[in-house]
Amino acid sequence: MAADNSLLLGLVEEFVSGQVDSKATETASGVKTGQFTILQLVEALGLSLTSSQPHTRARGVQLLSQVLQECYSCLSEREVEVLIAFYENRLKDHYVITPHVLQGLKALTKCSVLPPGSAVSILRSIFQDVHVQSLMLAERSCVYNILISLMESREEELKGLGADFTFGFVQSVDGERDPRNLLLAFQVARNIIHRGYDLGKFVEELFEVTSCYFPIDFSPPPNDPHGITQEDLILSLRNVLTGTSRFAEFLLPLIIEKLDSDVQSAKVDSLQTLAACGLTYSHKELAEFLPGLWSSIRREVFQTASERVESAGLSALGALTSCLSRSVLSSDSEDSLQVFLNLVLKDCQHHLCEPDLKLVWPSTKLLQAAAGASYRASLIVSTAVIPALLEQYNNRTQCAQRRTLLEVLQGFVQPTPLSRPPDGVESVLVAFQQSLCSVVFSALVESSAGLQVTATRVLTALGQQPGLLAQTDVEKAVDHLTRLILEEEDTQVSLAVVECSGSLAHLHPKAFISRMIPRLKEEILSGETQFAHTHTHTHKHTQCSLTDNLGLLSSTESNAAVRLRCVTAVASVSSQLSVVEESTPVLLQVLASAHTGSCSFSVEEVSAVCISLQRIAAHARDTEEIGRFFHSNIIPRLLGLALQAELQSRDSGHSNPLTDEAVLSALVPVISTACAALQSESASRMAAQAVSLFLDGDVSFLPENAFPSQIQLLQSQAECRGPSQLVCLLMACVCSLPRSVDIPEIDRLLVQLEDLICSCSHQFCYTFAAKCFAGLVNKRPAGEALDAVLERVLKRISVELENGSSSQRTQAFTLLLWVAKALLLRYHPLSTALTDKLFALLSDPELGSQAADGFCVLMSDSPDVLNRGCHADVRIMYRQRFFAENSSKLVEGFNSAEQEKKSCYLKALSHIVNNLPREVQLTELPALLPLLLEALSCPDREVQFSTLSCMQPVLLEPPEALKNQLEALFSRMLALTTSPHMKVRIASIRCVHALSRLPEHVILPFRARVLKALGVCLDDRKRLVRNEAVAARGQWFLLGSPGGR
Repeated sequence: MAADNSLLLGLVEEFVSGQVDSKATETASGVKTGQFTILQLVEALGLSLTSSQPHTRARGVQLLSQVLQECYSCLSEREVEVLIAFYENRLKDHYVITPHVLQGLKALTKCSVLPPGSAVSILRSIFQDVHVQSLMLAERSCVYNILISLMESREEELKGLGADFTFGFVQSVDGERDPRNLLLAFQVARNIIHRGYDLGKFVEELFEVTSCYFPIDFSPPPNDPHGITQEDLILSLRNVLTGTSRFAEFLLPLIIEKLDSDVQSAKVDSLQTLAACGLTYSHKELAEFLPGLWSSIRREVFQTASERVESAGLSALGALTSCLSRSVLSSDSEDSLQVFLNLVLKDCQHHLCEPDLKLVWPSTKLLQAAAGASYRASLIVSTAVIPALLEQYNNRTQCAQRRTLLEVLQGFVQPTPLSRPPDGVESVLVAFQQSLCSVVFSALVESSAGLQVTATRVLTALGQQPGLLAQTDVEKAVDHLTRLILEEEDTQVSLAVVECSGSLAHLHPKAFISRMIPRLKEEILSGETQFAHTHTHTHKHTQCSLTDNLGLLSSTESNAAVRLRCVTAVASVSSQLSVVEESTPVLLQVLASAHTGSCSFSVEEVSAVCISLQRIAAHARDTEEIGRFFHSNIIPRLLGLALQAELQSRDSGHSNPLTDEAVLSALVPVISTACAALQSESASRMAAQAVSLFLDGDVSFLPENAFPSQIQLLQSQAECRGPSQLVCLLMACVCSLPRSVDIPEIDRLLVQLEDLICSCSHQFCYTFAAKCFAGLVNKRPAGEALDAVLERVLKRISVELENGSSSQRTQAFTLLLWVAKALLLRYHPLSTALTDKLFALLSDPELGSQAADGFCVLMSDSPDVLNRGCHADVRIMYRQRFFAENSSKLVEGFNSAEQEKKSCYLKALSHIVNNLPREVQLTELPALLPLLLEALSCPDREVQFSTLSCMQPVLLEPPEALKNQLEALFSRMLALTTSPHMKVRIASIRCVHALSRLPEHVILPFRARVLKALGVCLDDRKRLVRNEAVAARGQWFLLGSPGGR
């Protein structure tokens, strides 16, 4: 014990007299381990604490406080009580001791055994004996933290102080300037307001001591380690100012005053604060200031050129209106909402009658913001505005004016979530139903495309609200939409009509089934009649003139465009099962007619039909019935048509649109989308049917079962054309099913696919076979069965690739690539071995370029297989993991490769980096920059384009390493602005444009070179290149000039 006391005395002596700060840590460790007690420490400090020298006393208190910061949890209640009394007494001591006393009190306030009454005692001592704003930053922070700590643990005690606590805080914070401490002070003020502390007669004082910082004007220094932003301070102060309605009489005049500022950020902050007031204030606090507030908001929206200010002003108006809408009406008081909206209507409504003048849109936005705030507001504004707009529309004759009025009307017709009527209450627009429908229908027959587009949007808004379209109106709307689909050639109108049709068809399917679908069917299938007529016309008039031929060609092209619009519209309206049952037979009939040759449908039209079927199939995700319908009706029909076309083409030797690779590729997403949405029972049946069809030729589930008895769809052939092409449809059926579905006879199926891949020379066929193989392997559970399959296929791939004279090396490479992707996505251990083979092939004279492009397949999302939509096993961040594990291999391979092979490594690197997330690109760019610069000098245009594409987003926020390579970067990029390939020229100009955002002093030396190079691009033969050059050159011209950035 004596030894411990000697040790403690020695530590105290060294800290106090020897100025050895590290002894405080040793002392705290001794107290923690029980070697010393706090009482022993105080006794050892006796001479120091009673010294006549202030600095000696300060060192003694400092040591005690630092030990308490580490050991406050070990104290008893009695010890805490004694220490608090000691510290409170020390607050009256010399000023050099005060900082250490505050640190000790801060530690004691964290004690769970803080005696009752101690919190009040501590705060009274601080408020009476400490002038907070004369302290240094850290000590002021300590005071605020003491307040926060005690408010969390001893709230009821502090509330017992009444208004004295508020007054003490006001005195403490008055004059604070440091943003770190302001955040703490605002937190205390927010607690006082939101937790019900007594403000007493100090409401104005509390407001003044916080509102003096409003609006916040703070710019953090560069590389600020504290991370405090202007937004943090703004939000924290806003929570204080808008926390109580008792501030209203002070805050609202202040906001009106600050809105007169010329600083945009001050205006935005003031308007956003006003919007926040609407959540906590009532109409009583707002009433006196409404005219002034409205005048300020109106001025800002009418006169500002800033979208931020305008948006903030509209939000503030909506918040005020919403607040007033919550007021309870009584017989002896006026309706504050009505009074306020009368002000708004008085200043804005008359501008709506002047569609040619610029104030029509600001007025519209203000009125719509007010109307959208509540149902009551919507009722008042709509009742006043809509009749006037309808009258103006009917009185105007110019299409431009009518379009403006209809666009204004659209905003009032489209409800907001807050302005929707309560349940059981009809819409405010019911009174204007007939007039609105009349205006919309009249606009739909106008010749102005803009007017028609706006009319479709208004019609959509009307249709989405119950009670605004009667059955006769719906039927009339469907007729108008059908006419526009058939007759209107304007692209914007067509898109708007199709979108409107889709929206209304979801709500009124019967009208579309009875009125639109038959008309569209008639037009789509009119190709049969026209084809027959054209065929007869050609035979009768073989000597027809050139003019007649050109007219016939133009008519054919026009008919094709109409049919394409009809097909698109059919897909758009087919979101309900009842419509799907009527629309899909029309599209299937197109495919059947293309197969039989009874019409003139082109490959592009047939592909468009497949795209429409895929859009309809996408609804199966949300509607199980549509999925079952596709499984039982559509998929068998598609498989049957494709099989018939392949067999007919094989037997006759004539081509068939359904055997075209583009059409088959378009059929794949139709089937895969539908299969991906199937439930377990239907999915299992689909798997069994597809496998039995392709393995055993079982066509029993196909309609019109008139197929040969022996069909070998996966049989290896010399050219692998004919039925083997349908392996793409097998992939669509089995590789998109949920992982829980067991594929029957999967081992036999994999063997057949492997044989097909390695014995086929038709690229389309062996590529889809490899995709199918990979899709099955990706979903197969880990185990001996999967290991055996992989062992067999890897052995076969290795044999083919190692045989330099083999004719099947490309097929083996394709299989290797897709199996590698399948395993990489699921983090299979063998994926590393397969990707190593791909890296090795980069030096292969025959397959090097294909191997480099293969890394794009590995890293990018595949649209038809091995994606999450097809339920593939895709692990998170597989790209980052692949890059982390293999980037060094790529660099080593590049460094050791022969000169003529380096381009393959650069292409592979470019593909990999281009598919990485931007955050990873920014992190890894410095290490890869030399290789990327080398890639820009590579003659391969794909390497150039891919590298430029991945560098452009990085250049917007370039790392420091890039700034050291600017000379090389500018030289290579400026050279590429005259590349013979348009995509490369555009990408390089975009990169040069991005470089203009670097600090001026860094890039100013390159300005003349850049302007000269971009000047050449201004005369480029391609308009897209010239557009990019103009934008980039404009930025570089402004560089370093007065008024520039």
